[in-house]
Amino acid sequence: MTEHTVGQDENGTEGRLAAHERLSTGSLAGWARACATHPWRVVLGWLGIVVVLIVLVGTVGGGLRDEFEIPGSETQKATDLIESEFASEQGGVLNVVFAAPEGERLDTPERRAAIEQAITRLQGSEFKPTEDRAGLESVGDPFSENTFSESGRIAYAEAQFDRVIYDEDRDSVVAVQEAVREAVEPAGVTVEYNGEAEFPPIEQGTAELLGLLAAMIVLLIVFRTFVAAFIPILLAIAALATAFLLLFILAGLTDINTITPILVTMIGLGVGIDYSLFIVTRFRQLLHEGISPVDAAAEAGASAGRAVLFAGLTVAIGVTGLAFFGLDFVTKLGIGSALGVLTTVLLANSLLLAVLRLLGHKIDRLKVPFLPAIDDSEAAREKTLVARWGRFVTRNARFVFPIVLLLVIALAATAGLVRLGVGDQGTAPKEQTARRAYDLLAEGFGPGFNGPIPIVVDLNGDAEAPQRIFDRVQGLPGVASVGEPQLNDAGTVGIVFVTPETAPQAEETNDLVDRLRGDVVPAATSAGDAVAYVSGQTAAFKDIGERITERAPLFLLYIIGVTFLVLAMAFRSIVVSLTAAITTILSAFVGFGVLTLVVQEGHLLGLTGLDRTGPIETFIPPIAFAILFGLSMDYMVFLMSRVREEHIHGLHTRDALDHGIAAIGRVVVAAAVIMGTVFAAFILSGDRVSKEFGILLAVAILTDALIVRMTLVPALFTLLGEKTWYIPGWLDRLLPNVTVESPHEGNGRVVPVEPQPRTEAAEPS
Repeated sequence: MTEHTVGQDENGTEGRLAAHERLSTGSLAGWARACATHPWRVVLGWLGIVVVLIVLVGTVGGGLRDEFEIPGSETQKATDLIESEFASEQGGVLNVVFAAPEGERLDTPERRAAIEQAITRLQGSEFKPTEDRAGLESVGDPFSENTFSESGRIAYAEAQFDRVIYDEDRDSVVAVQEAVREAVEPAGVTVEYNGEAEFPPIEQGTAELLGLLAAMIVLLIVFRTFVAAFIPILLAIAALATAFLLLFILAGLTDINTITPILVTMIGLGVGIDYSLFIVTRFRQLLHEGISPVDAAAEAGASAGRAVLFAGLTVAIGVTGLAFFGLDFVTKLGIGSALGVLTTVLLANSLLLAVLRLLGHKIDRLKVPFLPAIDDSEAAREKTLVARWGRFVTRNARFVFPIVLLLVIALAATAGLVRLGVGDQGTAPKEQTARRAYDLLAEGFGPGFNGPIPIVVDLNGDAEAPQRIFDRVQGLPGVASVGEPQLNDAGTVGIVFVTPETAPQAEETNDLVDRLRGDVVPAATSAGDAVAYVSGQTAAFKDIGERITERAPLFLLYIIGVTFLVLAMAFRSIVVSLTAAITTILSAFVGFGVLTLVVQEGHLLGLTGLDRTGPIETFIPPIAFAILFGLSMDYMVFLMSRVREEHIHGLHTRDALDHGIAAIGRVVVAAAVIMGTVFAAFILSGDRVSKEFGILLAVAILTDALIVRMTLVPALFTLLGEKTWYIPGWLDRLLPNVTVESPHEGNGRVVPVEPQPRTEAAEPS
């Protein structure tokens, strides 16, 4: 038994209600109508909110800084010991790497004099620290036995700053770099830089502009008028600006990583355009059905805006699930990236409705030349290419479903090749000085030089422990060299630096960390009370990976379980909610698989601007999955909300799918192309992590919308028929009566009807 809302046509026959016969009621509809009735109040209200946010940024806002903690891990314990016991070595280190031309040496009189002049200048008062400016505490000798390569072509000096370097200290680092270049380049010496102090701000602007340009082109094709096309762009920009104000307020209260703005921009632009596109499309459809601008804006907010609320809720569920990993920087990256979704949902359900009401029929002005006008009436929608595709899928569901399912599973299976770890600076674009310095150091001192493994020893009275560790590590397979133990001033903590033969991202280095932790260090400390911790870049990412693997079941259980309940409540169907969860996981794995094939395996790697393969960073999967789970659900919510609306207003499931795809399919396709393009534009970024997020999110979103939502899901639900809407009676009674479609009290009557056999309708011409 299925409930449908029915009305009567002009002949008195019961059937599907027309648009003007099913205007929404309820609290959200009341809010949407208030926004549409008093638009200037809404506009002025948002201006006031923005002013308050700007004031807050100026008073309590802060800057961005990278803080990575892995509570309870060996790496974190080692870091805490170093910070507490080696106070004199807390500043950021800048490696100044010198190189002579190929086949030549640095120690010629002219080159040596130029380098020594540069070092002397760095040691002078010009670069001494002040209270409000970072400066150098010490500068090493590049011609010492340990810093001058055997070939004589490459050397380096460690320049240690007096403090940890953050964005606000960038000018001090650049001043040091420019001073050295001025001194050595006239002598034919190349100089490059890497180390903790060398992290140039991630450049933004080009990718965003390209994404907006692509979005504008798609919107012009979809709407065919400049006014309608500009509205989603302007709302996305407004939502993004508001999100950044919130981000910098948040940065004043806690540490926010420097990669966060990339994610905020990437997701904020995509979601801002998509959500407003959905509402603007519904508004125009209602206008073209003859409804007044006030009623059209109110109904668009009550129906499409309601779906936007549910879509935003799924993103929030995914992001809050990141807290289960217990990694503060991962949680904050997720929360920061969701700020654009939050502001978009709020603006779309208030300011956008007010603007649409003020525009009214002017939304169809400024027609795009050379393109025919779009007729958004229902009769015209049934003749579109997307509508024909929907009917093709439902008509051939028994063949479409297994073919598409096998294709998606095959693509998703490539994710099984993934190797999580650390992509070291050797995988960064060659345009970055840190990459060029990495290559020079690897050439001069071996690939493992770029990723030393510090073993931090808390002596606890066992003074010989560091020496025993040193003795056991010497000659170990995979070890290039071991530094003599270094003790703090109190003689209570020691460090033994191990240089591996292989690069930080190599599997052999990963295995060496395992051997040190599992065999060598425990054997060396077993005779006393000393405790030793194996640390370093490779070890840190191993610890992150292990934490993510350990907590992944809880994370997945939470986001899948809660989303399942929310969608079961919204659609009153466990079939729809379970299908949404499973297919979203498939889409995410397709994205992971393609990312693995490109970045790790090297297929089409050159197209990304990278030239060297590497593992996928361990923190990318949980963050990307949390974001994808929410964004992919958006398309399911948008499509199925319209299908359910058609179903409860009198249509059989297959007819409802046909009408729903005809009504909203064009928007889903356009939204996916826009979001996918915005994400793909970030592949042009100079930052490797940004490229990885761009590839993964773009592929997963396009796969989810175009293949899964527009093909696989309609085919499955056609085969299931009315079973699509099945929900156990006990669960139906238990869940709150909050559905994705708005209530329609008094607009038609609700009567229980048995699904009638579907009769084939003539194909629209």
